[in-house]
Formats: sequence, structure tokens, C-alpha cells
Amino acid sequence: MIVYKVMRAQSLSGYLNICFPKPAVFSISSIRCNQTLQGLELMQNGELLTIAEVRKKFMDLMGIQAGFRTLKQSRAHLLKYLPASQEELPPRTIKETFQSAIIPLSTNVRLQEKYVSVLGHVRAGRLMEDMDIFAAWVAMNYIKNPKQPPDVPTPYVIVTVLVDQISFTDFVPKAQADIRLSGIVSSVGRSSIETTVWLEQQQHGQWQKITSAIFLMAARNANISGSAPVNKLVAADDEEKLILAEAEVRKKRRHFEDSGSVLNKVPAPDEQSVIHNLFVNSVDMHNPTINRRVLPPGTVWMADTKRSNIIFSHPEVKIHNFCPVNMPGNKTEKVDRNLHNKVFGGFLMRQALELAWIVGYFHSKHRPKLLHISDISFKKPVDVGSLLGMTGQVIYTEENYMQILVHAEVTSPFSGQQVTTNVFHYTYEAPDYATKVMPNTYHEAMMYIDGRRHFQEVMGLKSSS
Repeated sequence: MIVYKVMRAQSLSGYLNICFPKPAVFSISSIRCNQTLQGLELMQNGELLTIAEVRKKFMDLMGIQAGFRTLKQSRAHLLKYLPASQEELPPRTIKETFQSAIIPLSTNVRLQEKYVSVLGHVRAGRLMEDMDIFAAWVAMNYIKNPKQPPDVPTPYVIVTVLVDQISFTDFVPKAQADIRLSGIVSSVGRSSIETTVWLEQQQHGQWQKITSAIFLMAARNANISGSAPVNKLVAADDEEKLILAEAEVRKKRRHFEDSGSVLNKVPAPDEQSVIHNLFVNSVDMHNPTINRRVLPPGTVWMADTKRSNIIFSHPEVKIHNFCPVNMPGNKTEKVDRNLHNKVFGGFLMRQALELAWIVGYFHSKHRPKLLHISDISFKKPVDVGSLLGMTGQVIYTEENYMQILVHAEVTSPFSGQQVTTNVFHYTYEAPDYATKVMPNTYHEAMMYIDGRRHFQEVMGLKSSS
């Protein structure tokens, strides 16, 4: 069996050795465990917010009252506090943007039940929910607006545009130990904010690295009707200049991949050969005709790997009363809608990831291991009350690896119109050989090529530029 090794990159000066695909090598050498991170935590008196407290503070910052309302709360009165340009805002440095929070699993039995998997590990989908809200928290705290009075809610709204990369280490988090979320702003545009978020869990007194992700957020005005300028990010030293340069490389890579997508460009000659070989291998040699295909031995039709579900997006909020060891009366919230009465992006990420895992489980006949998530795009917001359909399928395999695509769309029961809201790409590893998938149409062949590209980038087999 050929074993591929995910390319590793130094992140946060060796503090985070997180798996990243070769095109997205990310190195933050200016923020060190023994210096900046430790110092910033001391500035917080050693006390970190819980992720539930982050949610509550976020709502307070937005000036949003608890409870679902069919009519939106007007925030138009806040527009006058928005700056007209970046020049009206003070610049920020990367070190100033650091934020941290905790998931207090060690003291909350009920919280453990929410996060635990059947094997006693932490459910990755739950972590996706927390990472999404925390990335937005990092972005919101980045904005320093002198025009906003201290007792007035923020005139900004932060939305998730895409998740560039989420990579996982070999460490398997347990459901009985605290998990720490940390994050910084690693790049900004006029109204865009790139945040880097990483997760660690305490084991034997040491923080073990779990995962790292790059989120691209957008700042919108109070009515979500247009963009809003954010503070410029300046380099405080040469190392921060390197961080900004690497973010620019990622930006160019995203543009390169968009322009070279199979939706915009004919596949490369070598990819066309791959498609033709798939066709030739599926021709019935006993009766060779173009219009008849047979399934080669040891393969399955791509369409047969498909699994689907439909979710009715209720405006659900659950309040859990926890009974931790030394913290009586502690509460946390489980929210399926975000602060703007849209379906919470983290909820979508969790649902898609858990469907992808099921697809991989059915296909490989083993519990697959999640290696990488790439290119999660948020194309359209999902309104509360929508019928959200998710379809997952294996679109490419290589040895014991599977590339799984999950497609999310909102369907109108009245018109039947379907609108794509999200696309998710996952790379899973199985303990044994994964059955090859065979496309049966040209559309499926393009999905196969797209999956092959994602797999090669994740494994560092081919650069995207």
C-alpha cells in the first residue's frame, strides 16, 4: 500500500505543527508559546472565557435580544456610526488580535455528553460549530471603531465567506478534558478579515494540538446591505511581514483555483487522459460499443456512494443547565440559528461533516479518519424555516484515501427551485483499501477530476500554482 504523508508546516513558531496542504503552507513565527501567547493569557489573569460566554458577549456586542422574532430587529440607526473608509480607523498589528476561549469539558458532565462520540472521543462536528463562532469573535474583536460610542451596539455584522483549510493532527481529543480555542487575524482587505483558529486539548498538563483552520470573514454594515471598512493590518516586525506575505500567497492561490475550476476551464491534457482511461476501462470488451458501459471489477458507480438527508431549519435554541464540579448554575446554549436569524454556519458545517463521515463509513466498511477539510464555501445564507437538503458522495479514491463531496441546497416545496448554499470537501483515510469509484456521466467525470485535484493538493502531490 502506498502511504501518502500530508505536508506539514510550522505554524505559530513551531507551537503548532499542524498538517497543511503544500499550497497553503502557513507559518507564524512571530507568536511564540513562551512569549506572546503566555503573556497575553497573563494579561487576562489566567482566566479564559468559555465558548458559551463568547456567544453571550457576541450577542451583547451586537445588541441583539434573546429569542426568535419573525420580524427582524432594525439596526438601521447604527449605520451613522460606520466609518466611510479605512483611513478613519486605527491600524492594528497581528499580536494585538489574539483571542482565546475554553470548552470546559473537564468540569461539565452534561457538556461531555454533548461532545462525546460513541468511541469516547470528541465529535469533530461539534468542534466545527465552536470554531465558526470563535472565528467570527476574533474578527469582530479586531475591529476598533472610534466613531462607535461605548454604550452603543456595533454597526458591523461579521459573516463567514469561506473556510480555506482545516487540518487535523494525529492527536485524538477526549471528551473529559478541556479544549482551548485560540485565534488571530492573519490578513485583511478593505472589508475582509482572514482569521486563523487553532484548537488544543490538555493532556497530562500539556496542551496537545488538535486542529487549525483558516476562515475568511466579511464585514457588512448593520443592515447587511453592503460592505463595511475594517482596520488596516500592519506588520510590527519582519516576522509579521512574513505572515502577511503568506496570506497574500493564499489569496492568489484561491484566485488561481477559481479561474482554473472545471466550471470555468477545460481539464488539463493529463486530466483528459484520466477521463478517457476511465471510459475505456468501462467498455464491455465482449461487446465493445460506445453507448454501453460495464462496471470494472473492484469498482462502484460514483452515484451508488450517494447519501442524503433533509433538514428543516427550526429557530432552535436549547439552554442546558450544567452541574460542574465547582461551578454551580453554569449554563450554555445550543443554537441552530445565528445572531441574524439565519441558520448558523457552524451548524451547517457539523451536519455536512457528519454526513460525510457516514458516506465514508458506508463506502470503506470501516470508521474513517478525518484528515482534512478544504474549500468550504458559503454561497447563500440559509433562512430559518428553509428545507435544507444535503447530499454526500465519494468522488475520488486513492489507495486507502477517500475524497468526499457534500453539496447543500435549499429547495422550495412550492416551486421546486433549488439553490446551492454550501459546498464541502473532505479527505478521509480508511484502515484498508478504499474501493475505486467510477463516474458514469460527464458531470460525474468533472466531479472525479475536481476530487482528484483536492486530494493531490492535500497530500502535497501537486502544487496549484
